Amino acid sequence: MTIITRRTALLAPLGLATQARAQGSVVDITRARTEPVPIAIPAMAGSELGARIAQVITTNLRNSGLFRPVNQAAFIQTPEAAAGTPRFQDWRVIGATFLVTGRVSTTGDQMRVEFRLWDVLPEAQALGTAYNASVANWRQIAHIISDDIYQRALGEQGYFNTRVALIAESGPRDRRSRRLAIMDQDGENFRYLTDGSAQALTPRFHPNAQQIAFMSYANNNPRVFLFNVQSGRQEVLGNFAGMTLSPRFSPDGRSVVLSSVRGGDANIFVVDLGSRRERQLTSGGGLDVSPCYSPDGSQIVFNSDRGGDQQLYVMDAGGGGSRRISFGQGRYATPVWSPRGDLIAFTRIGRGGFAIGVMRPDGSGERILSEGWAMEGPTFAPNGRVLMFYRESQSRDSRGSGYSSRIASIDIAGFNERQVVTPTDASDPSWSALLS
Repeated sequence: MTIITRRTALLAPLGLATQARAQGSVVDITRARTEPVPIAIPAMAGSELGARIAQVITTNLRNSGLFRPVNQAAFIQTPEAAAGTPRFQDWRVIGATFLVTGRVSTTGDQMRVEFRLWDVLPEAQALGTAYNASVANWRQIAHIISDDIYQRALGEQGYFNTRVALIAESGPRDRRSRRLAIMDQDGENFRYLTDGSAQALTPRFHPNAQQIAFMSYANNNPRVFLFNVQSGRQEVLGNFAGMTLSPRFSPDGRSVVLSSVRGGDANIFVVDLGSRRERQLTSGGGLDVSPCYSPDGSQIVFNSDRGGDQQLYVMDAGGGGSRRISFGQGRYATPVWSPRGDLIAFTRIGRGGFAIGVMRPDGSGERILSEGWAMEGPTFAPNGRVLMFYRESQSRDSRGSGYSSRIASIDIAGFNERQVVTPTDASDPSWSALLS
């Protein structure tokens, strides 16, 4: 969904440094993990929407674990005054490295949001941009500005203007209702996409974020469906005789790779979305499931029990050259390739429980990021710096044993794990690309 009608560079006000997008400070992400960047984010001037936009920006940057928003109680200069002419000494003295100022004006159902990012020590404008959009899209504008700040301050692409497809869960564990749903990456704008009449599992976003492939038990026949986010239309993918599962789009969005069960085996197929022709990529005994393309589309990682135990394998996109890459203690599942191409995330199941980890595409450098009673289904943010997954837990209440499933996020370095708040239990997250 495109919401921006115009985007322009803004120069600093007269009397201050006049460079737009000045070089200024870029903070190393490794350092920011241990010393989060101090940033002051006062309410934007001109409209009550300004405070709400500033709050979303503050929450986004704080939740990344890489920024430390300065407490507003420490502010000396007022937001209105700062939006006109920042008094840099007032922001230096409270320890801010960066300052965000802005102004919001509305005309009917339209708004203009101007924001500037200031590098406080050299007293220079680091970035200045204006957006025109519908007032209804104020939250997305806040996410876009958050991405602008993240990229300018840290030198890497942000991930805030994104959505997450997920399975919304409710009911007892043995009679669970599972509905396809969608939300913003921060858990807001949550909505159901299916009515719950059929169980839904493993949603996966198309690269354009407007289509979702998922597994549905409609008519008690588990098959892969395609769901159009804008129209709500869904259709079965392929003419497979048996069960189909674990779909994933190709990086160019022109095909879907999935598993098809025939007899006692499961093999990997690719379906061209234009012609709907199917091509088999693996064969032989065993269960080959959970395929995922590399970002350049040249390779596919999947898990298989072909060697007697469930492990990770990588093969050429055409189906040849299969080689095992996992050799740790336990079984491996749900592999997903980082958008950066440098890592593969996975679920590992062992005697001690479940774990979410990452390894290089050749299997080296395995690292466990989080462990627990039950967790599964990692998905990368579009910048490859953050993972989401879902964590199951047992609890006790007045009615006896309870159960819950919640989505969590974690930095790929294994720090800053936090729960993503959703109105229901949730599982199987899939992170979209950046929205336009």
